[in-house]
Amino acid sequence: MDIGIVGAPVDLGADRRGVDMGPSAIRYAGLESRLRESGHTVRDFGNIAAPVPESMQSLPSALKYLEPIVGMANELAACVAGIAQLGFMPLVLGGDHSVSLGSVAGVTRTRRLGVIWFDAHGDFNIPGTSPSGNIHGMVLSALAGYGDGRLTDIDGRNPKVDPAHVALVGVRELDEGERDLLRRSGAGVYTMHDIDRLGLPAVVESALERIRDADGIHVSLDLDVVDPVQAPGVGTPVLGGLSYRETHLAMEMVAASGRLASMDVVEVNPVLDARNETARLAVEVTLSALGKSIF
Repeated sequence: MDIGIVGAPVDLGADRRGVDMGPSAIRYAGLESRLRESGHTVRDFGNIAAPVPESMQSLPSALKYLEPIVGMANELAACVAGIAQLGFMPLVLGGDHSVSLGSVAGVTRTRRLGVIWFDAHGDFNIPGTSPSGNIHGMVLSALAGYGDGRLTDIDGRNPKVDPAHVALVGVRELDEGERDLLRRSGAGVYTMHDIDRLGLPAVVESALERIRDADGIHVSLDLDVVDPVQAPGVGTPVLGGLSYRETHLAMEMVAASGRLASMDVVEVNPVLDARNETARLAVEVTLSALGKSIF
């Protein structure tokens, strides 16, 4: 594959600092060289510009850092759309999960994609349901057309994805209002209970079947979907996540579908990591999503 990497060093969408260093940590873990070893052609387009919280006044809000996040998302959408137009598969490195506002907007300009959202959280809050006002918890709802118009209308289109073509995998922590909105939306939600009861292969097969009518798949991989014992360097860890092998298997099944169109890898926080092991895991599972197999 021809893969175009772009970094979005953003940590405005969450409360904990450090995820802005995620793109550097993932690159340092050998992403580009490992992709080339796997036979891919790779071009790194660098990072988009991203303001830091210290440069702005922080005020209590139901939408913290709204304006700079909207600006970032529009810039990233244009960058990702340009990468796709050049014939590369966009691979976006975050940053907190607010970067997906831009990455998904960019890749859906010309294609009707389904989204598989690997995450411990639903990211389906709106301002009226969010306990924190952190936008990284409102991203998927905004992409599906729910919430504040300044988020839903990024890149001039609303919605970016049809909730019927959305599957959340690995969820284990939801807010009450977020849970209700997810039910009303019709998005597919596969919790860790479902994975424990049915098995990871059946869940991923169901998620893939759900979006079979879309033109392709965008995978949004939040590393907190993995159990924090194996992925300690994330901003919002939740016990009881996917194992190392389950995460690889999920990505291998996506690769085997032959429908992966774009991907973002987010929420790696080197400040909280141990010897960059979460960034190294991010590289390994990304390779699996892009076709690397055991045999």
